[in-house]
Amino acid sequence: MYSQTKIAIPIFQEKYEDVIEVANDCIDKGADVLEFRIDALENPEINKIRETIKKIDFPMIATNRINTEGGSFKGSEEERFNILYECCDLVDYVDIELQSSDEYINKIHDTGVKTIVSYHDFEKTPDLNEIMYIVDKEHEMGDIAKVAFMPQDLEDTLTILAVLSHCEDTIAISMGDLGSYTRVMASKFDSPITFAAGRDATAPGQIDIETMKALLNMDLNIMDE
Repeated sequence: MYSQTKIAIPIFQEKYEDVIEVANDCIDKGADVLEFRIDALENPEINKIRETIKKIDFPMIATNRINTEGGSFKGSEEERFNILYECCDLVDYVDIELQSSDEYINKIHDTGVKTIVSYHDFEKTPDLNEIMYIVDKEHEMGDIAKVAFMPQDLEDTLTILAVLSHCEDTIAISMGDLGSYTRVMASKFDSPITFAAGRDATAPGQIDIETMKALLNMDLNIMDE
């Protein structure tokens, strides 16, 4: 039985032509969804961004990551939001951080695009109750909750699996090498999306697309033999 969890590959390139080239390469490798990391662009201009999305013509997450959560966007918060807003009619998902203005999140959600409300911490993993509070807030604002935390030990990675086991429509990731297995296990909990690497990893602990596809579709039901 094949996994229903979609594999998303982030496209993190400075130039528009490179975005298209890498996107096509990732599609050929078997990506289900592409995450267009708009914040990586050298000159993010909405008309060029829209043109690029149209040229790629593939299921896509538009992300314009804020710098406090690992992003590279250098403009104002209003500019960051406006770019995402102008992409809503062309993409399947928009990722916007929970710490963004409620007004901005609501405006994007009201367009009808599937909204991924996200939260990242590259230093630590909070306790389960705190994470569940974050996930609940994200679900109040959008369609899919996303949390990603850095583990200090194996127990932290198990906390992430506990989140997945309790929550529907949730992407929960334990980052780094220690937590990389949670990206694979996400499919066992019917997480809607997991993230893999195409040419280059864009987050600690990402697994390459070929390995991810093999692991997600591996038949582990040995009792049926």
